[in-house]
Amino acid sequence: MCGIVGFQGQFEPDLLGQMAQAVAHRGPDDCGEWHSPDGAVGLAHRRLAIIDRSPLGHQPMCDAAGAVVIVFNGEIYNFRELRRELEAQGHRFRGHSDTEVLLALYQARGEAMLLLLNGIFAFAIYDRADRTLFLACDAMGVKPLYCSEGRDGFAFASELKALRVCRGLMGELDLSALFRTLGFLWSPGGATPFKGVNRLGPGEALMVKAGHIVRRWHWAESLWAADPRELDEGEAIRLVEEGLRTAVHRQMVSDVPVGAFLSGGLDSSAVVAMAHEVSPAIECFTIDTGAVRDAGVADDLPYARQVAKHMGVKLHEIQVDSSRMAADLERMVIQLDEPLADPAPLHVLYISQLARQQGVKVLLSGAGGDDLFSGYRRHRALMLERYWAWMPVAARQGLRHMTSHMGQGGSLGRRVTKAFAHAGGSQDQRLAGYFLWADPALVLGLFAQEHRAALGREVMTGPLDDYLGTLPSTLPPLQRMLALEQRFFLADHNLLYTDKMSMAAGVEVRVPFLDQDLVQLANGLSPTFKQRGAEGKWVLKKAMESYLPHEVIYRPKTGFGAPLRHWLRHELREWVGDILSADSLRRRGLFDPKAVADLVADDQAGRVDAAYTILGLVCTEIWCREYADNALTEGTFSG
Repeated sequence: MCGIVGFQGQFEPDLLGQMAQAVAHRGPDDCGEWHSPDGAVGLAHRRLAIIDRSPLGHQPMCDAAGAVVIVFNGEIYNFRELRRELEAQGHRFRGHSDTEVLLALYQARGEAMLLLLNGIFAFAIYDRADRTLFLACDAMGVKPLYCSEGRDGFAFASELKALRVCRGLMGELDLSALFRTLGFLWSPGGATPFKGVNRLGPGEALMVKAGHIVRRWHWAESLWAADPRELDEGEAIRLVEEGLRTAVHRQMVSDVPVGAFLSGGLDSSAVVAMAHEVSPAIECFTIDTGAVRDAGVADDLPYARQVAKHMGVKLHEIQVDSSRMAADLERMVIQLDEPLADPAPLHVLYISQLARQQGVKVLLSGAGGDDLFSGYRRHRALMLERYWAWMPVAARQGLRHMTSHMGQGGSLGRRVTKAFAHAGGSQDQRLAGYFLWADPALVLGLFAQEHRAALGREVMTGPLDDYLGTLPSTLPPLQRMLALEQRFFLADHNLLYTDKMSMAAGVEVRVPFLDQDLVQLANGLSPTFKQRGAEGKWVLKKAMESYLPHEVIYRPKTGFGAPLRHWLRHELREWVGDILSADSLRRRGLFDPKAVADLVADDQAGRVDAAYTILGLVCTEIWCREYADNALTEGTFSG
């Protein structure tokens, strides 16, 4: 895992070093730069050495003739098989890295190479013969890549902070992206708060020439078929067990120790169980967030300890209290590059820091299990629609109205309100609506008057609606929702913060559940193997019954244990008041000070549950101070 940056166009030569320095935390082991003879192209790399740690793995890497240059961030898990095939065709390698295999594969297959890769990656290849810059991201969007085209040319980077040193790339704010970020808590579809600066989507590629994007396409084949595979229960369980084992074992390849997250949930526990077969002494890591937590959130730690004892593995625990987490929220936003309104990234950060202190540079994660096999509460809510979705629109709208004020009545009330928030819409409108954390009308009312007219034409769920339109019309509702999870919630939220926060600590995170073969298997299974009544992830749970304690497999679903609602009414109350003060909001000009003050007051009084919307407003202001105001970053989490 590494940090990559580069440009093509009329940029100053010393800009490349400045860009690379902005992502230095991603690669503490090595660094390198390459400039084309005419100065029009620059590529730089910050290295976290995992495979072939010798100088032969140094990047930017050129072929023997110097005709092709690559910078690469990620891991190619099938690189040894690809290497053998290339060697059989006469290619000779100097080192043992997957980067060199990528370079040779490009020379042999061109852009068709992408369909042969099983891994997580973002790379840029400059071909000096036709002066093109070829960029691509992996099919699931595990490794982020930001890009922008400005007056001086094209630039890209692993993190947005590296692009802000480029003149002319960052200017006007993208109000539509900020509008959606407040509604979802993250920005779906790759838009950032800056107009013209975007993240490549899962399975996307670019071709750049003379500093301009000449082609943008989606290279990854769809993993969704209209008809599920015909399997009986026993065969489905066996295939999932074998698929997960293969994926985990495949991702254990490393020249440094590999550890694992162990939250005590099914997904991380299943990954550890399979990794234990290859590495019985695997070291695992978890977090103790203390006794204070919001209603409806269970304590994960006892389950993590139980799994570790069951498998006889060492469990490292880091204790973090609420005051530390609350204090770190501001630096979290700066590190994330985007105003994601969720304390969960701190969980990844603290564990990654602990792992690095213990000499572990690679961690396996259970991310993706819920998104493949149906593990979120909204999946259960979707299955319950059969009891009311048949009703006429007017009756469904009545349901929405009757439940709209239950959100302030604790965790159950919040879930009921959310379940019926879009009851009056079509099936696809309801699917997209389940991902929203705030009503679009409420969010619109928070913006300053001069912005409301333009934003009022925006459909908040637009990117999700458009994607649903590309899926087979016969795909069942649960499969359609899982498609949204994988395309948006994973890539634009979970994977994004996992990458940013782990790399801030100099740790690589691998996600076995998102192995392409396992994803294809899971997406081809019947929905009845995923959500069976109130039981989510049915087939995965059955597959793990011989590996994990029953009470771990069938424990209640819980989320990240940050007590945000408690924080906003106690530890963070003064902090929120300062950041969202009327003077501050008036100077910024984005939000209506009175509307924001009313929302905060209603939340404090318990009249509404707006904790995450308020956090979204706070994160947006923090982000604007750091990025829109061009303030210099004083420090990251890398220390």
